[in-house]
Amino acid sequence: MSSRSAPAEAGAVEDPAGRDRIAALALPLEVLLVVAYPVLAHLAGARGGPWAALALADLALLLLLRPLLHRRWWALGVLALLLAWLAAAAGSAWLELLLLAPPVLFTGWLAWWFARSLRAGHAPLVERIVVALYAQAGWPVPPGLPGYARRLTAAWAALLAFLALANALLALCAVPGGVLHAFGVEPWVAVPHAAWSWFANLLNYGVVGGFMLAEFQYRKRRFPQRPYRNAFEFARRMAALGPAFWRGLLR
Repeated sequence: MSSRSAPAEAGAVEDPAGRDRIAALALPLEVLLVVAYPVLAHLAGARGGPWAALALADLALLLLLRPLLHRRWWALGVLALLLAWLAAAAGSAWLELLLLAPPVLFTGWLAWWFARSLRAGHAPLVERIVVALYAQAGWPVPPGLPGYARRLTAAWAALLAFLALANALLALCAVPGGVLHAFGVEPWVAVPHAAWSWFANLLNYGVVGGFMLAEFQYRKRRFPQRPYRNAFEFARRMAALGPAFWRGLLR
């Protein structure tokens, strides 16, 4: 009986259609958790209390969501242990200290993700997306667009690296609850904890969104022949590239 069930279970795990269905279900849930995290983190920085535990629980669920949807029992066990620990530590200053790390790590990872694609022999990240969008519509890539895409990839890497550095410096200097303050060191410049929270948990997204919108408007004028008419259609075509394409960009 075990020899019959094992292949069936393996097939269920490896089924490409099943993976795509899970990816389609995971995406809106991930978006919801991503949107909720900065709000919860900012409430933790502004009000304290249980908000830090809720923000970290949201982050844990975001990181474990796909293995949970794939019914990985280890992920359920890890999530249960993390939630139990967060419930026991709710209100602790150490949880608020942990919240200093995600803005630095996330923007730093994104900066590295863009920058690594600029290595010799690799296609820049934005160029890969642009080529895929034009190929999807059956359009030729306009002259000059690949070079522009390389420069835009470098611009994204620089902007995100700047945000990561700014987040790190503010996390060091926040008072109370910053890294230096938590270890009894008086920072050379004291930054109110609320100011750190506004920048790291909310303003970062405004800077990224503002840059994205400004660049999109400029690209519309620079390259008027494009396979999308507006930002909504652009987002729809980006989503239509499919989970396999986006997984490939992470490699």
